[in-house]
Amino acid sequence: MPRKRVRKKHSVKAQLQVMELSKAGTSLELEIYAAKQKIGTLTLGRGSLYWRGRSHRLWKRIAWTRFAEMMDDLAYEQK
Repeated sequence: MPRKRVRKKHSVKAQLQVMELSKAGTSLELEIYAAKQKIGTLTLGRGSLYWRGRSHRLWKRIAWTRFAEMMDDLAYEQK
């Protein structure tokens, strides 16, 4: 039986800025794409993460504890 080919919908481009892992300013920046259209940028830092949608100028700051709560809420919703 022939295999069905799956088309990728999402892709991610990454930039890693590492001066020293324990210093401020160290971050991982991810550009998120869906169907070759940029949907936003996620920057992971030491103290928090930041999200900016494709057409937004301002970054949304999310503390790591808040992010953990959001992920826990998603896990409970899916059960």
